[in-house]
Amino acid sequence: MYDRILIPVDGSDEATRAARRGLDLARRFDAAVDILHVIDRRSSTRTSDEQAQLRERGEEIVAEIESLAADLDQPVTTTVTDGSPAARIARLAADYETGLIVIGRQGITGLGKRLLGGVTEGVLHRSDVPVLVVPTGDRSTGDSFDYDRLLVPTDGSENATRAAPHARAVARQCGATANVLSVIDLQAAGGAFSAGGLEKSLVDRLEDEGETIVDELAAEIDAAGDVEVETAVTKTSLDGVAAEIREYIGAHDIDLVVMGSHGRSNLRRQLLGSVSSAVLRSVDVPMLIVTRS
Repeated sequence: MYDRILIPVDGSDEATRAARRGLDLARRFDAAVDILHVIDRRSSTRTSDEQAQLRERGEEIVAEIESLAADLDQPVTTTVTDGSPAARIARLAADYETGLIVIGRQGITGLGKRLLGGVTEGVLHRSDVPVLVVPTGDRSTGDSFDYDRLLVPTDGSENATRAAPHARAVARQCGATANVLSVIDLQAAGGAFSAGGLEKSLVDRLEDEGETIVDELAAEIDAAGDVEVETAVTKTSLDGVAAEIREYIGAHDIDLVVMGSHGRSNLRRQLLGSVSSAVLRSVDVPMLIVTRS
């Protein structure tokens, strides 16, 4: 699944944490690793001395990650280039035929009040390559990470189904259990006229549809019969689907979320689907976002 992994770094603690996870996955999948630093050249006011300093700092940043990789006996290729960071990352990922991009949720240029860094957001917008986003609140330490329980939320859409092979690959390599979850949004189902509650027959039908959705995705993930899969259908009304997913993550000790970038109701022009975006911005576990080409 992942023969080549691209890890963009900017010298921040978030990027280093993401690099550690990327290197760990590379070891598990026996993947080649590209370490990339992009010097942002959008400013035209920099002198040649300043540009030289940025180049030197970039070389130091990739050398630090190269040293981490050497400690793990993981060969890497390093690149320092310039341009618009998100655009260059996406372009090089395509050029390298990268299978996975691993990036921190927020780097050194992100404002404290923002929950998703501008470069990360741009990569998710531009790249057709799946992106593993490592959160700022990642509490894991060391160089080896547990992936015992994966969560794969689904609404039955084609894009949600694209997450299946990625969940299967990680579950196989890490010996993880895949939890497949469908959340029924009662308020959305009932619209503006559901203040008095939905008819039981409608709720029952929605639950049956949810069971079918999770069973179908579970079968996709465990196509070869070698992945342990658990399914669940839950309901929500006022809090919304993203909040229900967050609650499920905490209640079931989820280590990784594997999720499509868009759901059934999202338009192609959107950066991320509303549910994917809300979960990505607020959880403290890594999320593997399977983008829609």
